[in-house]
Amino acid sequence: MGVGGDMSRDGKAAEAQRTGYPGDRSKQRIAVLLPCLNEAAAIGHVVEEFRNALPDADIFVYDNASTDDTAAVAAKAGAIVRNEPARGKGYVVRRMFADIDADIYLMADGDGTYDAASAPRLIDAMLAGPFDMVVGIREDIGAVSRSGHAFGNRVFNRLLTGFFGRGFEDIFSGYRVFSNRFAKTFPASATGFEIETEMSVHALELQIPVCEISLPYRDRIDGGQSKLHTYKDGLRILWKMILLLKEVRPMFFFTSIAAAFFILSVGLVTPILIEFIETGLVPRFPTAILASAIGILGFISLTSGVILDSVARGNRKIKRMLFLTAGSAPRSPDV
Repeated sequence: MGVGGDMSRDGKAAEAQRTGYPGDRSKQRIAVLLPCLNEAAAIGHVVEEFRNALPDADIFVYDNASTDDTAAVAAKAGAIVRNEPARGKGYVVRRMFADIDADIYLMADGDGTYDAASAPRLIDAMLAGPFDMVVGIREDIGAVSRSGHAFGNRVFNRLLTGFFGRGFEDIFSGYRVFSNRFAKTFPASATGFEIETEMSVHALELQIPVCEISLPYRDRIDGGQSKLHTYKDGLRILWKMILLLKEVRPMFFFTSIAAAFFILSVGLVTPILIEFIETGLVPRFPTAILASAIGILGFISLTSGVILDSVARGNRKIKRMLFLTAGSAPRSPDV
């Protein structure tokens, strides 16, 4: 699926995954980014797999204040190890994008759940597009993830589509490839697992060329534990999505609130109006005052939406200009 791309780009990306089109990966500076928290059991094997899949890439392991031997195991496997003391995947991603300079960034998890052998397919699809973000859709996620994760993923994907008009098949996938200009102009503010949602909304807001490719997904290597807390992180992701809706589509956000106020106000005042028409009296002044106050709140919310929509449009133009002036997406010579 392409987001913000045309049909010719989607066709080239599809051809890349079918034929294993090699593109010009050897001419690109590729950085493999592996954020890790207590992944000593898996990280050595993961680094080795990505080294075999992308022998010319630099592999970076960002240790997120682990309490085990993650950093030592990664270094022994040949990775470039760096540290981010602030706990949270969002902090790590922000640090990685700021510190590392490359043409192509490939991000995955350090728990061994993503198929490293599929990394060239993601990169080749980006070059063939060209795209600025390619997302690896996790196949059979329901058979691998904990109960409820696949259902929650579907729910949030639909919410994203409802909120922003378009969406992704797998917004929570951590297996992604980015262009340099995406990484360097992405205004990350998330601190935890809501970072993937923020990336997806950023791409939708600026209509950045994106595609998704279905890839194998497997259970984590023995000894590792999931860092995702189903309900706690689910609520954080929902709250982040609501905040992004307010920032990106303030007219929709505040108009929805205004509509709720107006409906409540009309519901309260209707019996009073009927009684006034019939008797000429207004016996329930407190209810009438409350209905009026709620109606005023509705008009305030509507006005806020109009004003903030202009601000959001200005911010979007600035972000778009920064994105365009950051360069172009990596591409194959024949594109």
